[in-house]
Amino acid sequence: MNHLRLGVSSYSFWHFTPEKVRLESIFDQAADMGLMGVEILHQQLESEDNSYLQSLKRHAFRNGLSLYNLGISQDFVWDDKETRQKNINHSKHCIDLAHNLGIPSIRINAGAWRREGSPGLIETRGWTEPWEGYTHDDGFNWAIEGLSACLEHAQRQGVMLLLENHWGLTTTADGMIRILDTINSPWLRAILDTGNFYYDGDMYTAMEKIAPYVDLAHAKTYPGGGKVFTIPLDYPRILGILHKAGFKGYMSIEMEGNEAAQTAVPKSITMLEEAWVSLK
Repeated sequence: MNHLRLGVSSYSFWHFTPEKVRLESIFDQAADMGLMGVEILHQQLESEDNSYLQSLKRHAFRNGLSLYNLGISQDFVWDDKETRQKNINHSKHCIDLAHNLGIPSIRINAGAWRREGSPGLIETRGWTEPWEGYTHDDGFNWAIEGLSACLEHAQRQGVMLLLENHWGLTTTADGMIRILDTINSPWLRAILDTGNFYYDGDMYTAMEKIAPYVDLAHAKTYPGGGKVFTIPLDYPRILGILHKAGFKGYMSIEMEGNEAAQTAVPKSITMLEEAWVSLK
């Protein structure tokens, strides 16, 4: 049976509060917790200067950690081409950042039917309804066009694009598969976020559908209760689904609870390790 490769997202230590948690501190804590790697959130970079990026790479290496993914955000669901192009340019820029950091993949989004000031994802069940005068096909066509425009640059830089089920067009497994199968590139694969198929009927059926495409998994955990909501997740079942599909990538902890990361992340590690052992 494959080894469970546990890492942690830097997001677990910083939930967008005004004061950022330094990545170097997160690397030190992750190493002390016995984790194999760290997934960096783009917003946590203190600078994009190459000297800073190389210092992060060195700090991770000295802690025995892999930097396996750069979490970025973009949205291709816009009705004007100029805004979609800005998101393409941003994605290409982040591909370069990942390359300079020695990171082999980035989290990429498809987009969502929303505007500034729109209700949250709970009220809209994942921002899935098109704007007046548009159809779902419009959104998918824009997303497929935007993602496709990034592929040549991703291949040149050796950086995988990993499409996450991050609401909007990817609220459902069928939406994700529509994009992945239409583009059909070895440089575009998937991230499974275990907490983000909440609005797709049976979320475990959704996970089974997407599992063959998955190269990285986000393990949502909620010690102390979730900051947005708490989703009961059957991790022995989830890990079994991924294992059956041949998944060999990182299980990246995304601790989204109210408890402090210093105690919540170790609890998450123990929970996932016990779930993995239960499969044997």
